[in-house]
Amino acid sequence: MTPSFSTYLINDVFEDPGVFAEVRWSKRALMFDLGTNDSLSPTRLLRAGDVFISHTHMDHFIGFDRLLRVALGRGKTIKLYGPPGLISNIAGKLKGYTWNLVDGYPLKLEVREFHDDAIHVAHFYAAEAFALKCQNPIPWNRETVFPVLEDPMFSVRAVALNHRIPSFGFVLEEKFHVNVNREQLHEAGLPVGSWLKDVKQYLWEGQPDEFCFAATLYYEHEKEERTLNLGEVRRRFTTITRGQKIAYIVDCRYDQENEEKIIALAQGADVLYCESPYLEQDADKAHERYHLTARQAGILARKAGVRDLVVFHFSPRYTGMAEVIQREAQEAFQGPRVETPLGNNEVSK
Repeated sequence: MTPSFSTYLINDVFEDPGVFAEVRWSKRALMFDLGTNDSLSPTRLLRAGDVFISHTHMDHFIGFDRLLRVALGRGKTIKLYGPPGLISNIAGKLKGYTWNLVDGYPLKLEVREFHDDAIHVAHFYAAEAFALKCQNPIPWNRETVFPVLEDPMFSVRAVALNHRIPSFGFVLEEKFHVNVNREQLHEAGLPVGSWLKDVKQYLWEGQPDEFCFAATLYYEHEKEERTLNLGEVRRRFTTITRGQKIAYIVDCRYDQENEEKIIALAQGADVLYCESPYLEQDADKAHERYHLTARQAGILARKAGVRDLVVFHFSPRYTGMAEVIQREAQEAFQGPRVETPLGNNEVSK
């Protein structure tokens, strides 16, 4: 199975946190956090139309300025999602610059912040000098794991974790995966091509089997326009399987409430990207600073039943010890079930 998402850390494990998620076969991407992002080319940054912010500590948000600079002058809408306070923080960033020469620029920013009882939405338009425009709040009752973005192909959900402020953890989940059988296509005399992207999109949208669509088929020396039935294409040439699931957890300490939320969010994920700034020998310091140890990250990954664990966001105090941190996390992830000590604090059961 060729995965639909290609995900990777934006920076080295000792540098600012963040994950870049490319949607294969498209020019679309998602970003989780906006720390320093100089490693990403302008082309990649411009693909990231949806950006998910855990919280606005500097190492998670300083890259907003570069994203803005690269996107200026583009006919693009950038959507940002995050915790309470995100709108005012973005407004503050924008007020730090002079915008007297951007009245013809088409860039738009849409910001959504998720409170317990409402979703607050704001827009900033370059053509209007990025003046803050707020919508009326959208009432809701925020659940433990709550939806942030719903797309026909995937969803992004979040939990609010305790970092002495809300720090959002996110999960990106493909609704289902569409596998195309190329051998059966070949036997039926049908070429592969962009028309198969349309088939997948129709399936994700929930179009009925009787739905018919126009397909442009490219053969070696000719082009053919044909009307196809979605149900027949689905039955003969595709297999529907479980979709990808990628979880992203940063900046929270190990306590019972955070543990329950992380396990609920990341349950069964293919990959869990999890911060681990500290070694277990410094668990008291980690708890004091509202962060995780590598061992705690491994235990959370095991309890959530994820397939793979990637740890990052290492403290510079361990410079040169990346393998030690990764080994501690993997031993806890793959080893026998144990409980994690919380220093002088209560052990999570």
